[in-house]
Amino acid sequence: MNSNKPVFILIGLLVLAFIASKSLYVVSETERAVKLRFGKMEEADIAPGLHLKVPFVEDVRFFDARVQTLDAPPEDFLNAEKKLLTVDSFAKWRIIDVDRYYTSTNGDVRRAASLLAQRISEGLRNEFALRSLSEAVALERDEMMEDLTAGLVDATREQLGIEIVDVRVKKIELPNDVSSDVFRRMRAERERQAREYRSQGQEVAEGIRADADRQKIVIEANAYRDAEILRGEGDARAAAIYAESYGKDTEFYTFWRSLDAYRHTFNRDGDIMVLQPDSEFFNYLKDSNGKAD
Repeated sequence: MNSNKPVFILIGLLVLAFIASKSLYVVSETERAVKLRFGKMEEADIAPGLHLKVPFVEDVRFFDARVQTLDAPPEDFLNAEKKLLTVDSFAKWRIIDVDRYYTSTNGDVRRAASLLAQRISEGLRNEFALRSLSEAVALERDEMMEDLTAGLVDATREQLGIEIVDVRVKKIELPNDVSSDVFRRMRAERERQAREYRSQGQEVAEGIRADADRQKIVIEANAYRDAEILRGEGDARAAAIYAESYGKDTEFYTFWRSLDAYRHTFNRDGDIMVLQPDSEFFNYLKDSNGKAD
């Protein structure tokens, strides 16, 4: 009888260990948990730490309390211009009311994602229906996402126990069957703008060239006028100097002019002059006083 005592003790310890493993559980900081008794809610939102439960009577369900990502498949929406857009979006969400979350989804994260995706899809459809393509893509994109997030927060919190942290659009595309037509229209519009810019540039260039030609003519005319004025003043000044010099010594001035005429007349070989012998041109060649015979 004593020889079987260690076996009973070992079996007792194993039974106690098994009961303890079924009675103790730990809720971490990144989890939310609910306690069920025969499938009915007994305790919701259990605090993190070590807790006890009744084995085989109570059950504990754990849920991830961290921010999760819902990456929905692309969907087609009509915008304010009645154009069909393919929108690819995602959302960030987390559980804030474990009791309501478990009640509405039975703790199934796939069901929660499905219900959340339906509400996000409906919100996106409403927001895109109010905006044009340019507004949705660039001008009011942030405002649209903020309005969508604000509109979903209260509904998902009350109905699903979920908080929408953020909703974002990753990509907006036109469907393949209409994108080619849109691209052709965009190309035609860009080509029209390019032609318009070129014609405007040519018009400006012609104006610049005409102004440059006009300025050139004006500058040349002014330069010619100033040159003629300076030339006339120089000639007048030279004539005045010549006249003054001639008046001081008429004989010497006549002699100097005759010598200058001889120098320019006979400076090349073969030059021929036909003059009468008594011409005044030869006065200083005949007489040093320049008197004719």
